[in-house]
Parts: sequence; C-alpha cells; structure tokens
Amino acid sequence: MYPFKFVRENLEVLKRAAELKGQKIDWERLEELDNERRRLIMFVEERKKWQKDLTEKISREKENKDLVVPLIEQARKYSDEIREAESRLSEIEKELEKLISFIPNIPHPSVPVGKDEKDNVVVKEWGEIKKKNFEILPHWEIGEKLGILDFPRGAKIVGSFFPVFKGIGALLVRSLINFMLDLHIKNGYKEVWVPSLVNRNSLFNTGQLPKLEDDMYYLERDDFFLIPTAEVPVTNLHKNEVLEEEDLPIYYVAYTPCFRREAGAYGKETRGLIRVHQFDKVELVKFVKPENSYDELETLLNEAEKVIQALNLPYRVVLLCTGELSFAASKCYDIEVWCPGIGKWLEVSSCSNFESFQARRANIKYKRKDGKIDYVHTLNGSGVALPRTIIGIIENYQTEKGEIIIPEVLRDYMKMDCITL
Repeated sequence: MYPFKFVRENLEVLKRAAELKGQKIDWERLEELDNERRRLIMFVEERKKWQKDLTEKISREKENKDLVVPLIEQARKYSDEIREAESRLSEIEKELEKLISFIPNIPHPSVPVGKDEKDNVVVKEWGEIKKKNFEILPHWEIGEKLGILDFPRGAKIVGSFFPVFKGIGALLVRSLINFMLDLHIKNGYKEVWVPSLVNRNSLFNTGQLPKLEDDMYYLERDDFFLIPTAEVPVTNLHKNEVLEEEDLPIYYVAYTPCFRREAGAYGKETRGLIRVHQFDKVELVKFVKPENSYDELETLLNEAEKVIQALNLPYRVVLLCTGELSFAASKCYDIEVWCPGIGKWLEVSSCSNFESFQARRANIKYKRKDGKIDYVHTLNGSGVALPRTIIGIIENYQTEKGEIIIPEVLRDYMKMDCITL
C-alpha cells in the first residue's frame, strides 16, 4: 500500500490513475484525514516536548513542594491530552489506510488510455484461421457427444458452471497441465506446489482485496479464501523477506485449481467452458530488479505464447487500455485464442507487470550489492489457463466426422492422436 507521504506528494498522479482505471476514491475525505493526522502528530510531539521539559523541571525543583505539585498536575494534563490525541490518531490512520487501500497502481506511460475493450490494442497475430467446409460445432455440443464433457452432472454435484471432464476429457486436462509444467521448467522456472487456500492478508498483498472480495469464495469460520489464481500464494512466498540481489531474478511456475464466483456472469455468453467457477491454470510468477521489469514482461509474454504456439492454435496479443487494467497492474498483455465454433477470441492468458505495487503491500525487498534496500518488482502471467485453451483445441481441431485431432505436442502425454466416438 502507498505510504501516507507518497500519497500526499503524488496526489494528482494517483487521482489520474484512479480516474483512468475507473476507481472512485473519496479524495476530499482523504485529504481532510491526512491534514488532521499531521496536525495531531504535531500536537502530540509538542505535548511530549512540554512534558519532557516539565519532568526535568520537576526533577530540579523536587524539594520545593509548592512549585512541584502544580507542575505534576500540568504533566498529568499533558499525559491525558497525549493519550486522547494518540487514540484519535490511531482511528484516523485506520480510516486513512482503508481509503488508500482502494487507490490502484499507476498505469505505465505506454498503456493506451481508454475505458473498455474497444480501446485495447492488438499488437500481434499468430497462426492461420483456417476455413472449413463443414459446420464447426461449439465445444459444449461436440464435447458432450464425444463423452468428454458433462455439464449436467457437474451441476448436480454442486451447481451451474462446474463442469465435469470424463475419460479422455480428464486425460486431456492432465496432459495439458503436465505439458505446460514441463515446458516452463525447461525454460528456467522452478516448480512450486502451494496451498489453494489463503488468508486475507495474502489477498490484500496481491491486490485482490479489498476490491474483489465479492468475486471470491470465502470460508467464514477460518477467515480463509479459495484462491482465484496461483499468483496469490506464489507471490506471498517471499512476503516480509529481504532477498539478495544475486538471487534475482526468481522465476516460479505453479499448477493450481482456481475458484471465482464470477458474480453476474450468466447467459449465452458464458455457456460451456467460457466462464466457469472452478478451473485449472498453470501460473508464472517473477521477482525481478526494477530496472529489468519491462524487459521481463516481454519475455514473460513470450513464454506464455510458446504454449499456444506449441499447440498450434491461432491467437492474438492484446495490450490492455487503462480502463481494462487490473487494480494492481501497471501494464498487461492478454493472449486470446480464436475459437471458431463460437466465433470468438477468448482470453487464455494475462501477463502483467505490477512494478513495486504488490511488493510494497507484501513487504518484499532486496538488498543491492551497494547495501541499499529496495522493493522488488513482481510480474505474473497465465502459462496458461485450461478451460478456454481446451475450447480452442476442441473447436480448431474438430473434423467433419465429429472427431478431435490431438495436437501433436500432446500425443506423447495422451498416447493417442484422435478423440473419436
């Protein structure tokens, strides 16, 4: 979270950042609290000085009771005033911290200004969108025909938007996870296995709280949350730590299930696997030196792209505008796969640079060789999310006979080259 001093000194920059990201902040109340906080700090410091002077005078005049008694009374009055002011100061700082916790990260100057997805910029396209001389069925239809997807039984177990993968469908999920982990480990990432539950502080550190609490599954008894992404536990691996410069960069990869309420996400645009409450994802997380973080963002994007290229799925890379950026991100690229059965580009990965925003909240620092202590920069990207990648495979590899060709890179994992009736 931004320190009080940083907010005061960068108020106009932060106001602009909040405006660009569509985040409403009560700036008038914030400034009012900050002014009162500074006034109270000065008041307490002044009273403590007076109290110290009185104590010294009492010590010098301790034999003169007529003089000492009123001085003692005055010292007690100062103590009461200090206690009352510090109590009020504590209340103000709590309210101020709550307001500041809603101030988003500042967008990087290279991020296009805009309100929604129409203002995003396509920066790259890859692969050929092949026209087929037959009707491509949407993934939910052919998936159920082939017996690899079962939506009714998922709904029976828990509710809507919890799919069941059966038989070869389950094998496809497992194979994709293993393929992606193997690929990223080969490219220099260290695999970690992390909890799927996190505490409130961990979610605050990565920027999901306080803004996105309603989008998450909450375990009230323990005050824990099911993770919306492995970004949360993996980033918090190093909270409250000071890393050594020679240990940077640190690259982690983790597979986890992910859980999101997706409040209000209902209707034909969310049918099948397009938007589900539980899904699998392989996540990439980086801890890097500040001067390298934007180069690291480009390599992170490239590493996520390698997955989609290996699967030979047509995709595009989109640079998000300010209004589409997440609360914590300074810059973000989305990778979107073309899905011909539904005729849409679907996001399978987001690659973001958070600069020092998460590191400040999580207190993750590093010690430079010259002894200076600074915050690391954190980055993360999906490498990649499974549901929409599976949509891309089912719909792009569909044949006229109603079969699904297995992407070549997955055939050793699945021990087959085609899903048939």
